[in-house]
Amino acid sequence: MVTYHILLIEDDPGIAGSLQTALVREGYSVHWKMDGESGVAYARDHNPHLIILDIRLPDGSGFDFCRQMRQLGVRQPVIMLTVQADEADKVIGLEMGADDYVTKPFSLRELLSRVRAHLRRAYGELAIGDSDTLYAGDLVIDRRRGNVLRGSEVINVTPTELRLLTYLAQHPNQVLSREQILDAVWGYDHSPDTEQVVTVNIRRLRAKIEINPSDPELVLTVPGIGYKLVS
Repeated sequence: MVTYHILLIEDDPGIAGSLQTALVREGYSVHWKMDGESGVAYARDHNPHLIILDIRLPDGSGFDFCRQMRQLGVRQPVIMLTVQADEADKVIGLEMGADDYVTKPFSLRELLSRVRAHLRRAYGELAIGDSDTLYAGDLVIDRRRGNVLRGSEVINVTPTELRLLTYLAQHPNQVLSREQILDAVWGYDHSPDTEQVVTVNIRRLRAKIEINPSDPELVLTVPGIGYKLVS
């Protein structure tokens, strides 16, 4: 049985202690860092399975540290801890490469549910299979290697973006609601607050796979419903 290794980057000892205790009780191995610089270095050198990252750290913004990790090639799921009142924080965090967010104050039960969902999809029984190849327009989705290619160019996507594109490609020309996408890719119940996760990740994906992201031709918005991949 795999013991999943979680990196927690949080400067508040009280919050970090509660999270670490709850995660260890669930069977996870947890490494705690109190600042962003050491957290980024640890993620780069030790490849944790999942990262929980606070947006307000003593040496800078969690947004910047998330972007740094993505630029360094850290592709593991990142869950950001944001403040309830700051809606903009959630969007910025997702734009910087985070996969999900949980707002403070949060329940441990909710956070643990999100952690389980991301680990299950990235590494467990719902992880991308070993042999299939999918096509989306001029893109080739190599599910075995976790790559997206346009010709010989490898497009660098996160595991969440890969699952999102895979799900769309499995349903070509079919209109998919945000609720359907959220359930299939993230694995938790829809709410008005979580629709932003889908919207921002679609925007991130378009920035990587569309020739002209401001005028997409592959992943289209269907107003009032959701999205479809044109094949």
